Amino acid sequence: MIEVRLTEERDFAGITSLCEAVYPHSASWQPRHLTSHRELFPEGQFVAVDHHSDRIVGMAASLIVWWDDYEHRDNWLEFTDRGMFTNHDPEQGRTLYGAEVMVHPHFQRMGIGKLLYHARSELVRRLGLLRIRAGARLRGYHKVADRLSAEEYVREVVAGKRKEPTLSFQLREGFHVFGVVPGYLHNDPDSMGWAALIEWINPDVASEEDYRLQREWLTRRRPPGQ
Repeated sequence: MIEVRLTEERDFAGITSLCEAVYPHSASWQPRHLTSHRELFPEGQFVAVDHHSDRIVGMAASLIVWWDDYEHRDNWLEFTDRGMFTNHDPEQGRTLYGAEVMVHPHFQRMGIGKLLYHARSELVRRLGLLRIRAGARLRGYHKVADRLSAEEYVREVVAGKRKEPTLSFQLREGFHVFGVVPGYLHNDPDSMGWAALIEWINPDVASEEDYRLQREWLTRRRPPGQ
């Protein structure tokens, strides 16, 4: 049985082990980061626990931001204040920024990612926020970068012509793409730094105008800077 619950201090070692399994060549979340997340926004931090082994098999970390404080081409470090979440802004912010979701490789395709995303959407509805936004790392882009631009690649994924390990799942979960940006993640050879900007809008509070950016990107043939 898998349970999704709020992250506790006793989970920190398990989260570090999870990071090492998912991203063996990248730096893991450290206790100083996880402590800061819980102090600033405890209700935005989730873990998935396998009750059979009492093991952390998934996690999600998020913060609230006022989107107007940022540029669309800002990177992950800027949106998360270098992973510390000290830019968390619950007073003005209307956007839940999804800083991280990961599932242990041995527990993938078991619905754990869906449970974590559901916990986030329920949080957004409970808090009355407008939306969830995040950068979707384009894990498969390096395989076709010699013949497709990053935007062409994303458009093929959105159209269902191509499968992308992360983005295809997020689209099934109700997210939409509203941009494609370079330099989102540094030192990531799989994505070559590229990410799709994705959004899930809270239907409880959204207006027609709130869907405009999604339609603009979908209908725009060539965005500025591309």
